[in-house]
Amino acid sequence: MVDASRIREHQEVVGSDGGHVGTVDHLDGQRIKLTRTDAAAGGEHHFIHLDSVASVEGDKVRLNRTASEARDEWGVERVG
Repeated sequence: MVDASRIREHQEVVGSDGGHVGTVDHLDGQRIKLTRTDAAAGGEHHFIHLDSVASVEGDKVRLNRTASEARDEWGVERVG
């Protein structure tokens, strides 16, 4: 598993194919909470489990699945 301390607010999250998945809001336990204001978020917070992270490279969190696969699997937190 990746060193979670390297994951920071505002990093871009990308799939193994380089496709944009979202933007880090913060860590929530063993999950990355993505910002709901990201264009890909549709106004909702989404979550990616840390097991999905392949690496942290500079300002990018790279997943071990494609962007499409990640979006199919992410958890959602509905807002008001």
